[in-house]
Formats: sequence, structure tokens, C-alpha cells
Amino acid sequence: MKVTFGHMGTSAMIFADLLNNLGHEVVKPPKPSKRTLTLGVQHAPEFACIPFKIVLGTYLEVIDQGVDTIISGGGRGPCRAGYYGDLHRRILESLGYEVDFIFFFPPLKTPVDFIRKISRIKGKNSWRAFGHHFRAAWEKLMALDDLERRVHQIRPREVHRGSTSRALERGLAYLREAAALESIREARQAALETVEAVPHVPEREALRVGIIGEIYVQLEPFANFDVEEILGHMGAEVRRSIFLTQYAREDVFADGSKDIKRLARPYLDFKIGGHGQSSVGEVVHMARQGYAGVVQLAPFTCIPEIVAKSIIPRLSRELDIPVLTIFIDEQTGKAGVETRLEAFMDLLWQKKGRRDKKVV
Repeated sequence: MKVTFGHMGTSAMIFADLLNNLGHEVVKPPKPSKRTLTLGVQHAPEFACIPFKIVLGTYLEVIDQGVDTIISGGGRGPCRAGYYGDLHRRILESLGYEVDFIFFFPPLKTPVDFIRKISRIKGKNSWRAFGHHFRAAWEKLMALDDLERRVHQIRPREVHRGSTSRALERGLAYLREAAALESIREARQAALETVEAVPHVPEREALRVGIIGEIYVQLEPFANFDVEEILGHMGAEVRRSIFLTQYAREDVFADGSKDIKRLARPYLDFKIGGHGQSSVGEVVHMARQGYAGVVQLAPFTCIPEIVAKSIIPRLSRELDIPVLTIFIDEQTGKAGVETRLEAFMDLLWQKKGRRDKKVV
């Protein structure tokens, strides 16, 4: 198969490696750009969400390179993501492209379908060989998550603006080149040491700011206008509510985090699709952990996040934690997002100052 997939943050390189190791010819999706979004907007339904449009644009950018198979995934239930694969396929067919979709649904809800599709991707490899390649990819994903967590801690304390982001790129290059399990572990250590070597002031005060919301706009920097980097440069030590390995354990191969669902239950007692219930529970969790504030990132028209947003003002009042919601579509501009984040951080610093004075 000559395959491609949607680009979602730094994990794209790992999915490409896994498919290559399984013997497929991979057309690696480029990082999304304005051209990507323009293509998606041109051919997508008007009220489709921004992840749908960016991913569609990605397919259109690479499909002329002979792609015959697209691999994607989505959910079951109220969220529209479960329909994305079929709708993407229909749009591509209407444009004259014949391409096969391997669209994964949550394995606990469609176990037979999931195994059948894994078998297609496995190809001629034995299950033992597949397990080996999957384990290597999983090790890379864990290393990537560890690296990004450390970057979030160092960036607001860096001496030279942008040095942490440059160190992250070097660390990603180490992981990209590693293949065997031992070399992946060595690459992880080298990447972490590269980030640790960034000149920074460990004792510099930083505000802990949580990021919640829909998975794609959390993980894809193009979709969120590099919000992690912007907040880091403003003095925020950010923590996303979603890291890919954690998401796989808790949401793909389980029915969500029991702890987060328990925290959300007094305010939202059932799953509403997407990450709606998780967003509510994460606000409670972050408030109890002493976070200074929370930023909710959501695609415009995303119903689960709209429902969560309707509950969040109550949480903000009761738990005394400011929450900024940013809905994103093709009309959203980076300058506007930066301005709102700057005002939000000013509010958080002022709030902390008032609290410190009271303590004194």
C-alpha cells in the first residue's frame, strides 16, 4: 500500500516510521500550512470543524503522489468525528480520486472491526514482528511525551527566548533517527539532556496554566497557533490535558479516565462525545492542583466543547479558577489569539499578586 494519514503534531513522524517498518510506502503528510487550510475550506462543508478541514486539506496536498490508502481514526457516539472518514472519502471521490480508507473506531466498541483493520496494516508481517514494531513506536511516543513535558517546564524559565523550542527540534531529530529499542532509549536520554542544557533559571517563578479541549487542536500547533509556545514565553508552565500515550491508555483502550469522570460527575454525569466530559473534569482537577488558570481550546461548532463551555463559568466561580475559552475556525487569526492570551496572563499575574498580598 502507498499510504498517508492526517498530520497531528510531532507524533506524525512516529506513525510514518511504524508504517514504513511494516513495509508500506508512506507519503508523509507535511506540516499543515495556510495552503492546507485553504484547500480544506474550499472543499469541506461550511460548518465542518477546523480539524476536519485541515485533515482534508492535508489529503488533497499529498493524494496526487500516488496515495491509494488513507489511515485515520475517530470516535463513536454524539461527536461527528465518527463520520469524518466516510465524509472525507465521499469528498475525495467527488473530486475524482479513488482511494481506500482504513478508518479505526474505538477497539472496545468495535473489537472485530479493529482487529480486521490491524490485520490489513500488519500486511505480511507476523504478529510477533508487528508487536515488535508497535513496541518501538510506543517507546518513541512515550519519549516524545516525556520530552514535551520537560519543554513545558523549562520554556518559561529560559534565558534566551526560543532556545527551548530549538532544543526540542534537535531532540525530535534524535528520536526520528532511532530505530531499535535500545537506540530509542538512548535518543530519549540525549533529547532530554539537550533540553536540560538550555540556559534557564530554575527558580524563576512561572504560573501553571492548564490546556484542555478537543484533541486535534490541542496537539496540532498549526491549529492552535503555537499556543504552548506563546504561553511559555509569557511565563506559563503549561500542561495539556492530553498526551498521546495517556490518551491511548485512557480513551482508546479504555472508557476514559475514571478519576476525571468522577470529578466531572457532579456537573456533567454522562459522556457527550468528544472530550466534553473530560474538559469539565480537567477544570476541577486543575483547580484542586493549584493551577493559576485554564485555557480551553475548541473547534468552532464542536458540540461537546460547547456543552463543556456552558458549564465552565460555574466551575470558574465555585473553584476560583479563571478559564479562557478560544473557539477556532478558519477566520481565527494568530494576532487575536496572542492578544487574548496576553490579557489572560495579565489577569492571572494580577490575581496571584492579590493573593500573595493577602497571605503576607
